[in-house]
Amino acid sequence: MSVVTRFAPSPTGYLHIGGLRTALFNYLYAKNQGGKFLLRIEDTDLQRNSQEATEAIIKAFEWCEMHHDGEVVYQSQRFPLYKEYIQRLLDEGKAYYCYMTKEELEALREEQRANKLPPRYDNRYRDFKGTPPEGVQPVVRIKAPLEGSIAFEDGVKGRIEISAKEIDDFIIARSDGTPTYNFVVAIDDALMGVTDVIRGDDHTTNTPKQIVVYEALGFKVPKFFHVPMILNPEGKKLSKRDGATDVMEYKQMGYLHEALLNFLVRLGWSSGDKEIFSMEEMISLFSPHNLNSSASCYNQSKLDWLNNHYIREMNNTKLKSMLVDFGCEVSLQGEKLEVLFEALKERNYTLVSFAKGVKEVLNAPSEYDEKMHSRLTEQGLENISKFVATLSDGLSVSEYEAKSKEFMSEHSLKPADFLQPLRLAILGKGGGIGMAECIFVLGVSEIRARVKNLNLL
Repeated sequence: MSVVTRFAPSPTGYLHIGGLRTALFNYLYAKNQGGKFLLRIEDTDLQRNSQEATEAIIKAFEWCEMHHDGEVVYQSQRFPLYKEYIQRLLDEGKAYYCYMTKEELEALREEQRANKLPPRYDNRYRDFKGTPPEGVQPVVRIKAPLEGSIAFEDGVKGRIEISAKEIDDFIIARSDGTPTYNFVVAIDDALMGVTDVIRGDDHTTNTPKQIVVYEALGFKVPKFFHVPMILNPEGKKLSKRDGATDVMEYKQMGYLHEALLNFLVRLGWSSGDKEIFSMEEMISLFSPHNLNSSASCYNQSKLDWLNNHYIREMNNTKLKSMLVDFGCEVSLQGEKLEVLFEALKERNYTLVSFAKGVKEVLNAPSEYDEKMHSRLTEQGLENISKFVATLSDGLSVSEYEAKSKEFMSEHSLKPADFLQPLRLAILGKGGGIGMAECIFVLGVSEIRARVKNLNLL
């Protein structure tokens, strides 16, 4: 049987990176096995659902180029189907109507707490044959096993066994007829042919209940892999401040989806000491049986390092087109484009900072670093004016570099006394790419104009 995996988010908020990592693991395993990766939107909570969140989830998958197989399944469109299976369990005596009121249930729980017992339903309507009380809209409860245990082999955690006494006859349909989470998840996974469920370990406690539903309906139980959560650097739950933000915000911050996926796959999985993986390599090497059983920590520096790697590896023509989304349209072509981009690639970790770096070179400075300007002497201005007068177009970067060194040698100038004023004139600040690269990219007439502008200040 071919492997079928799924990702099933609830559209009550944005898709954060923890969810994307879960989706990635499912995607990689399905592709590794030549199987199918399905997408299901669990939108049964009609009051909390957001169409905007649903669209954001779809957009995130498109951006990451993680293409699901078949149409997206929406649980909100399957209520009649769930109703059929609820009725089937009722007809077969595997589920029943429970007329217990909220007040009765709360009184029972108070009594159990007073007696230091775990709160649980006491099965009072499990075999009820009497006349239903008036004015009570019943829920539907499934008959859970009364003895023995429910066990399953978790691909990450190993064998997990729960005593039947820990699971009560849980509700599968509310009093208004809407089905509950654990019921619809089991129905959908079975009918969609899901063979392997890879999900966060916060779902571990749901698994025994879902197994009860599988077995009551005669469905085959899939394999389960419960993955530890991503923690922040302090070992606590990841917050928005730490990086648990909307996946699409990573795009807006200038991260490449290749870098983000590479980063996420290493949070809980590894292949030797290898750090950088193409999608093809991830698919080829991934197995959920190699997932870590301990939690992984979010590391912003690692993400930045990976993003810089993918920026450096990117074709400059493609990079140029991507910068348009960040308000940076570059008219340069040919060798000038190559020189500018290669110089910026070494020092920029995101497309946002890269676009800023491009603008800082191509746009003449409108303001100047005050500290650098205050240290600028008349002699420093005279030196750079003399230097740019010796320049001519058509030289290579190395030739402009040689000219600046030759000029400093002839005039007995230290780099700080010559290059800092030149940098101030060209870029308006300290830092940035080399001056030889700037001269090559901008051209001599632009360099002279910027030096003249600095002289006028």
